[in-house]
Amino acid sequence: MDFGLSDEERAIRDTARDFITREVMPLEQELLRRERAHQPGLERSELRELQLKARKFGFWGLATPAEYGGMDLPAVVQSLIWTEIGRTFVPFRFGGEADNILFHATAEQRQEFLLPTIEGERNSCFAITEPGAGSDAANIRFRARRDGDDWILNGEKTFITGGNEADFAIVIAVTDPERGARNGGATAFLVDRAMGWRSEFIPTMGEGGPASLFFDDVRVPNRNILGEVGQGFTLAMQWIGKGRYTIPSHAVGIAERALRMAIDHANTRETFGSKIGTNQAIQWMIADSETELEAARWLILRAAWTVDAGLDPRHASSMAKLYGAGMVNRVVDRVMQIHGGMGYTRELPIERWYRQVRLYRIFEGTDEMQRLIIARDLLRGYTKLGGHLG
Repeated sequence: MDFGLSDEERAIRDTARDFITREVMPLEQELLRRERAHQPGLERSELRELQLKARKFGFWGLATPAEYGGMDLPAVVQSLIWTEIGRTFVPFRFGGEADNILFHATAEQRQEFLLPTIEGERNSCFAITEPGAGSDAANIRFRARRDGDDWILNGEKTFITGGNEADFAIVIAVTDPERGARNGGATAFLVDRAMGWRSEFIPTMGEGGPASLFFDDVRVPNRNILGEVGQGFTLAMQWIGKGRYTIPSHAVGIAERALRMAIDHANTRETFGSKIGTNQAIQWMIADSETELEAARWLILRAAWTVDAGLDPRHASSMAKLYGAGMVNRVVDRVMQIHGGMGYTRELPIERWYRQVRLYRIFEGTDEMQRLIIARDLLRGYTKLGGHLG
């Protein structure tokens, strides 16, 4: 059993780390200044500039197939890179990406939607969540009604990441109410903002925020169906599943950076004549954080490995998402405690992380949904205890 990285994996990880350190982290103080002044964080043009710089390093389209100019990296390597991205709180991501289900596009749709998205000329969002259908994605009520060669879309989608900036939305709508979303009654549509939908910003405890999308008799041509009629729920689950190991990979990067800050602080901050790192209470918080961080790291890498091995990743990914999201919340909480009052101020990024990572236990499948999946797999015999060991 080899837990080491190959020379190629290590080289890619180190190159990503170098880029994040030299090009992205220097923007952190300016980002904090803007946020304290209630100004927008990283502008779209600034993100674009960083992505083009990264492209010169060869970082373009981590998961994008080579035929579209991407790197088409294995899931394990993508996980390593997402950890590096997580080390900075600047909302950066490498360019050249598109929603994984967009690769189901027709030749015409590829020209209109997929290729411009990969090149960064267009922004997309994925819209499935509704006011009455969050974790229960099969309960969507948003309707699409056939009208000749078009479909008429009506309803609301909510908590849509990137919905305020998107040029078009991938919308999951019920097209056959009698069958229901899960049983072939939902379809995915590519809907340009110019077709008439609008978005409203949803204020949250984190920076930035999701959107509510409103559709009032929005007319969409039949040629804008993504995949096939009735395939919407299947595509939605494929989209959601991808985040189950990338999100906790990002969380590992946050936890590593935050814990490093706590260790440095414990080695320099003095109270009552000695450094606080000599106190057992501080040492235990650091020890618990490192142990949980290491456990999360291997759960996540194993989940990514199942993807690369062509195995069903759902059970491993649910465990990685559940534990990784909880881990980063606990670590950031301890790091704030170690920093005391200073950690609670906006002079440091700790309070920002505190607000940011709380979302990780909710989106792309709540903690409760992950537990349901894990327990169901075991109770129904879909997965054996320790089955991943052979």
